[in-house]
Amino acid sequence: MIDSHVHFWNFDPLRDTWITEDMKVISRDFLPGDVEPIFKENAVSGCIAVQADQSASETQFLLKLAGQNPFIKGVVGWIDLKNLHIEDELINYSAYKKLKGFRHISEGEGTGFLVQEDIINGLKALQKYNYTYDILIKQHQLKEAITLTETLPEMTFILDHCAKPDLKQDDCTSWKSHIKIISQNPNVYCKLSGLLTQCDWNNWNEKEIFNCLDVVFENFGSSRILFGSDWPVMLLAGNYSQWLDLIKKYTNQFTQIDKENIFCKNAEHFYKL
Repeated sequence: MIDSHVHFWNFDPLRDTWITEDMKVISRDFLPGDVEPIFKENAVSGCIAVQADQSASETQFLLKLAGQNPFIKGVVGWIDLKNLHIEDELINYSAYKKLKGFRHISEGEGTGFLVQEDIINGLKALQKYNYTYDILIKQHQLKEAITLTETLPEMTFILDHCAKPDLKQDDCTSWKSHIKIISQNPNVYCKLSGLLTQCDWNNWNEKEIFNCLDVVFENFGSSRILFGSDWPVMLLAGNYSQWLDLIKKYTNQFTQIDKENIFCKNAEHFYKL
């Protein structure tokens, strides 16, 4: 089993301002030694470490952890997509075999960010050097993501956290219609991660999660969906076993091949593990 989405950090209150007062449970260091026993308990054999800070040092930090911990199978780092010398950076990164792709915290950017010419040019460079790109957005940005994926139809993208449907407000009408459109591109994948924290943290229920999963599976199918936890952020609304058991329950009637794809093989294929 591969967890396609985990984070590691040495907590810095000056840097990590996104971790607010009501998020004290994650206001500390989270390192591979913290998650390894959880993985062993849940029979998870490996993971993808995903950036949480927008800096080159973040990428180096994750690559160092990956070098020290064999269960970190791949890294999704950060790179300045607007850098005119991005190709030079990518050539230097080619020495790191565990570096599989990049991400930008686009959910915090203004309207039009994903479709700017310099962002598109940066993504073309990633595509040239066979790197993937994780799209981190909220549901209102899906229309922009659709334009992006239509502009670069051959590039390999993945939606983090199912594009963050607004489960707290139970207002997912536009999310459903846009998921249907973006999924029509065969090079766009989707992560089953981050949904607990899109609900009311203290009052989520299985039905609202399963309704969301219905939409994702109907459109992406089992060959383009990856299991992920969003650990440790998911601790705001639950624990690791809860989330894994929920996904196992939903997929209980799936074929063995489909389950292998969702929990392992799709991650191996997408990130070239």
